[in-house]
Amino acid sequence: MDGPQLISRREALACGMSDTDLRRLCHSGVWLRVRAGQYLRSPQSELTPAGRHLMLALATGEAMSDAAVASHCSAVVIHGAPTWALPLDRVHMTRDRINGGRKGKQLVVHSAQIEPDEITMVNGIRVTTPARTVIDIARSEGFELSVVIADAFLRQGLTTADELRAHLLRARYRPGCRKAAQVVGFADGRSESVGESRSRIVIRRGGLPAAELQARVFTDDGICVGRVDFLFAELGVVGEFDGKVKYQSELRGARESEQVVVAEKIREDKLRALGWMVVRWTWNDLDHPDELIRRIRAAAAAAACARRIGCWTPTPAI
Repeated sequence: MDGPQLISRREALACGMSDTDLRRLCHSGVWLRVRAGQYLRSPQSELTPAGRHLMLALATGEAMSDAAVASHCSAVVIHGAPTWALPLDRVHMTRDRINGGRKGKQLVVHSAQIEPDEITMVNGIRVTTPARTVIDIARSEGFELSVVIADAFLRQGLTTADELRAHLLRARYRPGCRKAAQVVGFADGRSESVGESRSRIVIRRGGLPAAELQARVFTDDGICVGRVDFLFAELGVVGEFDGKVKYQSELRGARESEQVVVAEKIREDKLRALGWMVVRWTWNDLDHPDELIRRIRAAAAAAACARRIGCWTPTPAI
């Protein structure tokens, strides 16, 4: 939540500036006009899409009454969860009333029942709680996007599976409840990235058996070979999603890129020595799910002829 700060027109004028000065600063790119009467003292290029949305949410919040609560995609941003594929062009607010919802160029106001325990404060901003946020997203957005967000909230410890089920029960008569139930039933905080969440959906849609997530594989001597993203026990296949984040996190630990690649190869060789077939995929492969499923099935066919040794242990669900 740290970063560029907003300044209102009133504050700027009180400091001796004029409207002409404000227009000149915005035209030159030194300041950014977030919305009417609200400016950001930072070039737009320095903001991520989530950062810009946060500034817009802050500016919008100042213009609305205390009865409005940041919700939906705005709540996702404020809680600090991933915003992959999330539309961030409009701020979303919810008012506790039956009707009066509206949609504008920068603001969407939802009218819906909201209980006091479904509101929390994050850095001075009134926002829907993590559990309420996940259910709101799951009722209104697509399955894949909703699963990504639900997994992230669980992984980050912002909510729990029990809380999601309880809030789903509260929303049982609201539009999109069935969609939300599918998301809650599928969500798993053991997915460690957006790519892994999307991979689980590809696996399910491809008709493969559910994989164990973050399982640990051991030799007969009890030596841990490693923790793997996906383990298909029935198929004898280990699946690994290779996202840039994984390698960047290793590099932040001062390991050179060549060392990381070599270590991954050694680990993969050890898994194969234990009889597991290893399939790796990337972001691009997730956009071609049929080919990825074909590769996993081909690996399973090859694994059927191999003798597996050692054992593996599951990681408890989050």
